[in-house]
Amino acid sequence: MNRREFLHRTLLGSATSATVFTSGCVSSASGSSASSQHSFSLEEKTLAQLQQLMHSEKHSAVELVTLYLDRIKTLDQQGPKLKAVLELNPDALAIATSLDAERKSKGARGPLHGIPILIKDNIDTHDRMHTSAGSLALADSIAPRDAFLVERLRKAGAVILGKTNLSEWANFRGDRSISGWSGRGGQTRNPYVITHSPSGSSSGSAVAVSANMCAAAVGTETNGSIVSPSSYCGVVGLKPTVGLVSRSGIIPIAATFDTAGPMTRTVADTAAMLSVMAGPDEGDPATQVAEAEFHADYTKFLNTADLLKVRCGIVRGMFPGHPLVRPVFEQVINKMREGGFNLTDNVSLPNLAGLGASRYDLMLYEFKAGLNAYFTSLGSHAPVKSIDELIAFNEREKEREMPYFGQEDLIAAAAKGPLTEEGYLKAKQIVTEYAQVLRNFMDEQKLDVLVAPTAGPAGALDYIHGDRGLGGSSTPAATAGFPHITVPCGTVLGLPVGFSFFGRAWSEPTLIAVAHRFEQLMKARTVPKFLPYLDVQ
Repeated sequence: MNRREFLHRTLLGSATSATVFTSGCVSSASGSSASSQHSFSLEEKTLAQLQQLMHSEKHSAVELVTLYLDRIKTLDQQGPKLKAVLELNPDALAIATSLDAERKSKGARGPLHGIPILIKDNIDTHDRMHTSAGSLALADSIAPRDAFLVERLRKAGAVILGKTNLSEWANFRGDRSISGWSGRGGQTRNPYVITHSPSGSSSGSAVAVSANMCAAAVGTETNGSIVSPSSYCGVVGLKPTVGLVSRSGIIPIAATFDTAGPMTRTVADTAAMLSVMAGPDEGDPATQVAEAEFHADYTKFLNTADLLKVRCGIVRGMFPGHPLVRPVFEQVINKMREGGFNLTDNVSLPNLAGLGASRYDLMLYEFKAGLNAYFTSLGSHAPVKSIDELIAFNEREKEREMPYFGQEDLIAAAAKGPLTEEGYLKAKQIVTEYAQVLRNFMDEQKLDVLVAPTAGPAGALDYIHGDRGLGGSSTPAATAGFPHITVPCGTVLGLPVGFSFFGRAWSEPTLIAVAHRFEQLMKARTVPKFLPYLDVQ
């Protein structure tokens, strides 16, 4: 999620005139050498396959953790230096040992028993790891308790390997921001071409999953922060309906939009992760509203899509116009038609006057309120105790914290008043209205799912101008609080691109079913080769 996208993207998506990649071919020679150099015995293993390895005693949880820890060391510290993982869990092997013993005595708790996963560093863990949102201001902060979703993951038997790097403060700090960069973690790099952006803000989670540094990961999204890096890095990412997954213990941007979600290499693994992550939490009122909408097992929807009955609306306005990019997505549509998808073409989404400005205004108000509340939750040992103290810290440490871009968003948020102000209430009303407008539109058009490209391919990292891109499709679902899943659909010059499916609130079962059929049809996931640059011929 990027502040400028909130201000300047239309609900139909937009394409900028900036060059995001260099026309040319990917060097096959450099690709093959990189691939062989980083071969990995667990490459592309699914959750079910890893579970079977443990069940058959071909591998233990300790062995899986050891293999993934070695993989992280190879790719983050020695080889391409992806900088996807910000901090490792010093207790991961001890936890895995305990889970192996439990498996022998009692059996597995479920599909995540002994499975090594990574979580984004804006999600609290009450252990020997820190939770910092990538900021040096919180580099030494230990959360007083686990986030609710972390509690659920631990209860399911998952082994939390560590915390992933991210766009600092989930990319809501300042102008000309660079996705995947944080003061604490440095620059996360795209595993396909390491000079290119991983997108953000869940950059490290997407890169780690794509590069097989974990079995699965957790990201967070306000607008695009799960689906965009998933698209750039060639993985599956799901932004759930707001309220399906608890936000308790997650460093916030805006309560109206924020959610956490799974990032995996397959739709089936996303469904398995969601089954554990979703659930009611007394600490998050939004999950109380959603209590009737939870499903204990989302994997049961994987093979239930009746494509003739599911009407998918193609949002052409979100297709990038770039001559190297658009044909890839046109081929996707043609293959979907051949594969039996029920498609309605040329769908134009509704808009509301002043929606973009209201969205950003609401974010500023809720960011200040949420961030101050989070600092208070840390207790008397909080390194910073308010958004004003954070701004002052960044100014004192500007050589380390602001070498490339500033903190305009933080300053703008600090200037806002309480959530009782008329400006906030008006912005909230307009944003809330949009959810009903979009729902009514889908009802009138008799559409079950909306489809569009997730984003263009990754642009080159640019420390002068900041992030650049070809637009994207995250904003409508993010604004409405609706679910959105992206699935790999192809490549442009060796860089992956994803295709998006989004629908009404609580339509995860339908989206998972349709996305799974799409995944089987396209088979587009490719293993990254860690190319040093995009070779130009």
